[in-house]
Amino acid sequence: MNAAERIKPVVWDRRALGIDCFELADATPGTLAAALARSGHHSVRIDPLDSAAKAALQRHGFYYCDTLIEPWCTPSRLRPVADPDAALDAQPDLDAVLAICHGAFQHDRFHRDFAVTPAQADARYDHWLRELHAAGAVRGLVHAGVLVGFVACQDTRLVLHAMSETARGHGRAHALWSLLCAERFAAGAQEVSSSISAANLAALNLYAALGFRFRNPVDLYHRVVI
Repeated sequence: MNAAERIKPVVWDRRALGIDCFELADATPGTLAAALARSGHHSVRIDPLDSAAKAALQRHGFYYCDTLIEPWCTPSRLRPVADPDAALDAQPDLDAVLAICHGAFQHDRFHRDFAVTPAQADARYDHWLRELHAAGAVRGLVHAGVLVGFVACQDTRLVLHAMSETARGHGRAHALWSLLCAERFAAGAQEVSSSISAANLAALNLYAALGFRFRNPVDLYHRVVI
């Protein structure tokens, strides 16, 4: 694979940001040199301890945006929380989950990227949720008969999730996540995992309370050339 082939277009990001978007496979000199020849929004993930890569990224105009970590849990590790008012909706209304999604994400790399407007960052997650909903991958989180959040699942991964603003801070997510994990395990999953920003303390504390462990940290760097 040559350097140019190590730079992949990201169609769903282009839709939201309105410019070409690319994901770099690595921060090697050849890949970075090839990226310099392309205009648009570039992102790359690196080992947080790779100082040489960070120095090279800075020389090429990249800037730090976020650190992602991977929560993971097995059936024996899960510490479920019971709540008789908690339930899952396998087919939540699209408009209802979009209303929760829009504006819910503040810790992610796009909302923290000074070159991306909040409206563009919100649009990215709205588009992604629409695609996941169309694929039947979204579970509604219901408390006392009211939709209070959603989680989008791809096999054993929880790829996108949010609670409504009014439902946060009441401890309801613990029981709702417990139901979702139990559903995945009952379907045969040996492990459930996700990906969260290390700055998202609410999500981190939720996963830790349910018995999840954490692994695979990566630093994300962006660069925009118009």
